[in-house]
Amino acid sequence: MANIDRFERQLCDIQGRLFERSLKKRLDSVDFAEKFMNSKTCEFFDMPYDRLQWAGEEYILENLLDETSVSSSGEMFGKEELFWTGYVYRYWHFLTGESSREIYKQASAKRMRNCFGGFHTLDVGMAIEDLKEINRQERKQ
Repeated sequence: MANIDRFERQLCDIQGRLFERSLKKRLDSVDFAEKFMNSKTCEFFDMPYDRLQWAGEEYILENLLDETSVSSSGEMFGKEELFWTGYVYRYWHFLTGESSREIYKQASAKRMRNCFGGFHTLDVGMAIEDLKEINRQERKQ
């Protein structure tokens, strides 16, 4: 596993704020996370560098909404849950090199919300290891 540098941590923060911004737009949190993590817009975040990564949360969200529609009826997570989820997803990519699509297959928005209470105080790398282990155990069943 890789070390996360300052540049990568800033991108984690941007993605966390992007997830928070979905709350301000009153978007369904599960639908938003699923559509973002599987979008072309998110693929730009998986690249080593793309100018979209630094465009700002509002622009990135508008880019996503131009690409796909996100439901505005449904459950909305809390601000802290959304930030943590977005941050962890991006950190996970930098830590393991896995694509956002692969990460989402292992840890859906619902799983992230269910784990938030116990995991948000953990070191992010440890939380990711635990999320991966939950996924492995679930696949064995």
